[in-house]
Amino acid sequence: MTQVPPPRTDSDGASQEAPRRPVSPQWAAWAFLAPVTLYLGLFYAYPLYRNLDLSLRHYTVRSFVRGDAPFTGLANYRMVFDDPTFAPALLHTVVFTGVCLVFQYAIGLALAVFFHQNFRLSATLRALFLVPWLLPLIVSASTWSWMLNSESGVVNAVLHAVGIGPVNWLTSPSWSLTSVIIANIWIGVPFNLVVLYSGLQSIPTSLYEAAALDGANAWRRFWRITFPLLRPVSAITLLLGLVYTLKVFDIIWIMTKGGPADSSTTFATWSYQLGFGNLLPAFGPGAAVGNLLVLAALVFGLIYVRVQRKQALS
Repeated sequence: MTQVPPPRTDSDGASQEAPRRPVSPQWAAWAFLAPVTLYLGLFYAYPLYRNLDLSLRHYTVRSFVRGDAPFTGLANYRMVFDDPTFAPALLHTVVFTGVCLVFQYAIGLALAVFFHQNFRLSATLRALFLVPWLLPLIVSASTWSWMLNSESGVVNAVLHAVGIGPVNWLTSPSWSLTSVIIANIWIGVPFNLVVLYSGLQSIPTSLYEAAALDGANAWRRFWRITFPLLRPVSAITLLLGLVYTLKVFDIIWIMTKGGPADSSTTFATWSYQLGFGNLLPAFGPGAAVGNLLVLAALVFGLIYVRVQRKQALS
C-alpha cells in the first residue's frame, strides 16, 4: 500500500504546506476576455463572414440548401450598381438618415435643455417622453399607419377641421418618404433626450452662475457653455443615431413597404425585398446591399474614432 508522505515541518514542529504558484495576470485577463470573444465571434464575426460569402456567390434556393453556390466575385455588386433602383434607394437612404438625425438631435437637445431646469413635474414629463422609445416598433408603426390613413386617419381629420384637404400620406409618392421620416423622428427623439440630458447633468452649475454674473443671457450661455461641453456626448449620440437610422426597416416596411413605386425604398428595405420579397429570391444581391450599409456604418465609425483621437491628442 502506498504511503502518503507526511507534510514538511519547520524546526518548531509546525507543518508547512508547499507554496502555491501565483496565477499569471495574463491568463486571468484571457479568462475574462474569453466569453466576450466567443460571443463576438459567434454573433458578429460569423454572421458578417456569412453575409460577405453570400454577396460573392450566385445563390439560388437549391444551392442555398445544398451549399454548392458557385463563386462569382463582385458580380452581385455590379448587378446592384446597375439596377435602376440603386440611385433612388441611395438618395432615399441619405435623405431619410440625414433628416432624421438633424431633427432627432435638435428636438432631443431642446427638450434636454428644457427639462434641465428642474421645474415641478419635470421628472414625470420626462418619463412620458420615453413612451415612444419603450413601445415595440410594430406598435409604433401600426399607430402611425392608422394616424396617417388617407380616409380614416386622425391627421387628415385635423386638417379637414382647419379647412385643409386630405393628404395621401402613405399612398402618394410625394408624401410616403416624409411620412416614414416623421414616424422615425418621433421614435428617436427620446433616445437623444436621455443621452443629452445625462450629458447636461455632468456640466458644473458654477459655469452657468459665473456666466450669469458676467451678464450672459440664456442664449449666450447655451452657445458658449452648453453646446461646446456637450460635443463629446453629441458625437456619440449622432454616431449611434446614424447606425440605427441606416438600418431602419420595421417602420418603413410596416407603413409603406417601400412604396408606392419605390418612393420610400431605402437600402434596408431593398435588401429585404431582394432576399425575401420575391418568389425567386436574390440572396447574393440582397447580401451585397446589406454589406453596403455595413460599410457605410464602418466608415462613419472610423471617422468618429479618428476625430476623438485627434481631440485627445490636442
